[in-house]
Amino acid sequence: MKLPEGYLEYLIELRRQLHRHAELSGSEEKSAQIIKEFVSRFNPDEVITGLGGHGVAVIYNGTANGPAVLLRAELDALPIADANENVYKSICPGVSHKCGHDGHMTIVAGLAGMLHRNPPKKGRVILLFQPAEETGLGATGIVNDPKFGRLAPDYVFALHNLPGNKSNRILVKSGAMTCASIGMYIRLDGKTAHASHPQEGRSPASAMCEIIHQLPALGSISELKNMIALVTVVYARMGAKSYGIAPGFAEIMATLRAQTDTALDLIRKHAVDRVSAFAKKDRLEYAIDWHDHFGAGANDEQATRIVAKASGTVGFEIEWLTQPFRWSEDFGVFTSRFPGALFALGAGRQTPPLHSPAYDFPERMIQPGLRIFQAIIDQLLNN
Repeated sequence: MKLPEGYLEYLIELRRQLHRHAELSGSEEKSAQIIKEFVSRFNPDEVITGLGGHGVAVIYNGTANGPAVLLRAELDALPIADANENVYKSICPGVSHKCGHDGHMTIVAGLAGMLHRNPPKKGRVILLFQPAEETGLGATGIVNDPKFGRLAPDYVFALHNLPGNKSNRILVKSGAMTCASIGMYIRLDGKTAHASHPQEGRSPASAMCEIIHQLPALGSISELKNMIALVTVVYARMGAKSYGIAPGFAEIMATLRAQTDTALDLIRKHAVDRVSAFAKKDRLEYAIDWHDHFGAGANDEQATRIVAKASGTVGFEIEWLTQPFRWSEDFGVFTSRFPGALFALGAGRQTPPLHSPAYDFPERMIQPGLRIFQAIIDQLLNN
């Protein structure tokens, strides 16, 4: 696949524009506008905006009947400051694209120029730009939007860049592909006292320490043997920054994740039981809230074979995974309803990890990403 002269440079500028205007989940208005303006230059047959929030769907029709193939990218960024000093550094304080969604958007938007030059022979291609992936709300918002009924995909595909892996390597498997996860917020309330008379209060210190120690151990309970299961404490705070005050409250945040939805439910139950027990032991009130819920994602067997065949067509190395990725992705909302597959594309062995302040989407991935998606389109719609 040869790109038109100057097109790759054009896409690199798009990626940098998206990177500069990074936006948090649910606030992707500028990103959606950038995408809409870009694709409009390539005369799509239809553009649907406001899907599930700021979502955008771009449609190219073939001239004959055939399947509808949906290719998804994510609009949102992360609450992480951009540590890289370059000309396209994020102008949004404390927000930047540290998961590579700017690159994913660029790849999928880049297909617009190719589809304008060479429309599918049959069926249609849907380029979907989804909001709020990082919070696990975006895909559900999309499929629950009445406008989504106009899309009616027959297949759904998405890629995710993967640092630490060889460039131009496709990583995929059939069945379970990404883990289920959920964020747990715990509030412990006792009674504040003077630091010279701590006995007059009820400190959450002991319970907080026990919870922080015990929650990670839930990943190794016997019912979860031989399965991915993990609890990570991500934040904790207690009392005030004062040497004269014995603390009366504490808060803890943890991420629970597991290979299946059922396993995650089991970890949740055990976690609640532990918190309740430690709070009652020290006569503390407690509250638990849940956030950022992702269901486990699974790939369809036929769709996985389509990805594998496309990889061979473009000459990419393929790695068949034996375990799902530990991270979570709300693309499972789509694959639970339509045949589809999420796959990873190696981002290079020396690329900083995802969600690192030093991460920056490798622009050398744009053309390989275009090639693999074009090969999927050709296989389903151009043969």
